[in-house]
Amino acid sequence: MTKKHPGINTICTHSGELEDKQFKGAVSPLYMATSYAFEDVEVKRYPRYFNTPNQVALAQKMAALEHGEAALIFGSGMAAVSTALMAFAQKGDHVVFQNTLYGGTSNLITEEFEKFGLEYSFTKDSKPESFEAEIKDNTKVIYIETPSNPLLTITDIKAIAEIAKKYKLVSMIDNTFASPVNQNPIDFGIDIVLHSATKYMGGHSDILAGTAIASEEHIDKIFQLAKNFGGSLSDFTVWMLERSLKTMGLRVRAQNENALELAKFLEKHEDISRVYYPGLASHPDHDLAKSQMKGFGGMMSFELREGLDFDLFQKKLKLIKSSMSLAGVESTILSPSKTSHGLLSPEEREAQGIKDGLMRFSVGIEEKEDLMEDLDQALKEIKG
Repeated sequence: MTKKHPGINTICTHSGELEDKQFKGAVSPLYMATSYAFEDVEVKRYPRYFNTPNQVALAQKMAALEHGEAALIFGSGMAAVSTALMAFAQKGDHVVFQNTLYGGTSNLITEEFEKFGLEYSFTKDSKPESFEAEIKDNTKVIYIETPSNPLLTITDIKAIAEIAKKYKLVSMIDNTFASPVNQNPIDFGIDIVLHSATKYMGGHSDILAGTAIASEEHIDKIFQLAKNFGGSLSDFTVWMLERSLKTMGLRVRAQNENALELAKFLEKHEDISRVYYPGLASHPDHDLAKSQMKGFGGMMSFELREGLDFDLFQKKLKLIKSSMSLAGVESTILSPSKTSHGLLSPEEREAQGIKDGLMRFSVGIEEKEDLMEDLDQALKEIKG
């Protein structure tokens, strides 16, 4: 039986390769030019038009990874998110957003939408009926994030896609936490998939990038705005990202394995009051996660037992780094209330269930026994 798509590691390694016609090198050549021929050429290439050789090749790989027709590569995840939203929501339009979102996305909505005459609603929870309840006559887009940042809530992708089609809306998803290794929303009917490629796609904490993947029609509409916003990515970073993607399947699967074992370890630990990880049977959306994810990801959150100092806990960790970002090969930890969701008010964080003592843990590829030992020693240290 022929598979519809090649395996993830094959796509990561070979899709969107640029051929080195002269020397036949195993690595795609890097075209650093910002100036290309204008006369007697089929394609007028210009970096801001997302069509340099390296940009085009990487976009082909991104599209293949998410089973889409086309893609655009942006200078950051927020550039991809904001451009995609603005491309499909004009002045007077309304967008329905999931209640639990990345803090940067939430800040974009609350700080900028009204300036552009855009209306929006947040759902009360991630259930499909909550999205349908917020739809208005002027609604144009439904936007979800699953697993969500930072509480790892799971949204029914297929149900949301069906609601969007029922009301003739454009559906968008932030698929960053899952990565294409673990989840392919287009297969469930979602129109546009967005990523902070800084995270699992880059994977080494040294690249800032974003991507949007969709049909050729939808990508062309995003492109018409993107070329004016100017959020394209430099070709050297494009080349580095293409290199990093070659190992994404291997990296993410190792992180999946580590995260599941560490979630089980923390769930049983006497000094941890709660663990948020969709791979645990105790997670309220575990069955839904199993139905739409191929792996449960390298991200989790947990809360320390009441009375334990979460700031001191981070300082006592020796192997796990306190860091603003996530999804690198090294394990990192942070407090969402001070970083990713620090732009939200205390009331807004409380509404999303984000407590001050919540820790977001990005599990890397280290030996899981070493990570368990580091967590355990830090917890012992803060108890005195």
